[in-house]
Amino acid sequence: MAGRECYHCKEWIEQGEAHDCWTTTEGALTADLPDEVREAWERIRETAIDFGEQRIYASGTAIMFSRESCYFFVRPRRRDLQVCIFLGRAIRSPLVRRIERKSKTKLVHIVHITHSDQVEGPITDWLREAYELPDKLARKPGRKSKKARPEKKQRS
Repeated sequence: MAGRECYHCKEWIEQGEAHDCWTTTEGALTADLPDEVREAWERIRETAIDFGEQRIYASGTAIMFSRESCYFFVRPRRRDLQVCIFLGRAIRSPLVRRIERKSKTKLVHIVHITHSDQVEGPITDWLREAYELPDKLARKPGRKSKKARPEKKQRS
């Protein structure tokens, strides 16, 4: 049987088979979580699903929650869930470990969750705000377009 083991993910790859070890599944990323962290993960996922239509998918080491663009993602880790929430404003809270600007309109807020009891307000409020941000940005009045100046009338 010809093939090889991927150096990064340790998955066996048959000869000639395409392989991308950054492609993963939600189940693979959450398989080894301790019970408290798993319950927190399930609560976050259920909360997000209740917001409405979206796409949930695994990519690399994270599980993405997306509408037109990603509005938050979760990195499952051995001791906690690192939740990265994209908001249009900076939130000052002891729950937020770090804030980074990601674009002109979005800041990512990094929160660590270790137990399902943490998956409630204000964190769930921030997740909803992130989900609704694209709608809010679409309604925001844009820059005024430059109108063509009326031609000056020539004096006769």
